[in-house]
Amino acid sequence: MQLTLYTDYSLRVLVYLGLKEEGLATITEISDNYEISRNHLVKVVHNLSNNGFIHTVRGKGGGMRLAFAPSDINIGTVVRATENNFNIVECFERDSSSCPLTPVCALKGALKEASRNFLAVLDRYTLADVLVNRDELAATFKSIKIAEQPMKPPLVAPRAELGS
Repeated sequence: MQLTLYTDYSLRVLVYLGLKEEGLATITEISDNYEISRNHLVKVVHNLSNNGFIHTVRGKGGGMRLAFAPSDINIGTVVRATENNFNIVECFERDSSSCPLTPVCALKGALKEASRNFLAVLDRYTLADVLVNRDELAATFKSIKIAEQPMKPPLVAPRAELGS
C-alpha cells in the first residue's frame, strides 16, 4: 500500500507545525523548508483546516498552527481524512472492476484484512509519537528553533537516592 503525496504532505505539515512551538507558520515557510510546491500545500492546508487538525488565521501576519496538542492528533485519523480510498486492488471498486475472479476470489478477503490492519497500526500512533526526536527533526529545518525545555524530574529516583 502506498499513501498519496497528498497524505504525505498533510503529515509533513502536521510534523512541521508540531515542531513550531511559538507563533504561526505560513504555507510559504513550510513550502520552502520542504522544498515542495506551494500550490499543493494550499490544498493540503485547506483540507487539514476543514477537518479540524489545524487553525488558520487569514491576513497579514496570518498563518496556521495545530488545533490540538500533538498527543491528541491521531495518525490513522489523519490518513483516513486525506486518502480518497483504500482500494489497494481494482476489485475493491465494484463498479469498475474488470477482474473475472472478483465474485469468487479469496485473496480479496486477505487484502481487505491487510488494509484494515495497516490502518489499525496507524491508529496506535499520535503526532506526539512522531515528534519524539524533536531536536533531530527541528535541525533539518532552517526556520525552526527548539526552545530549551526544562529538565523533567525522573519518574524513579536515581539509585544513589534510594540508598543503594
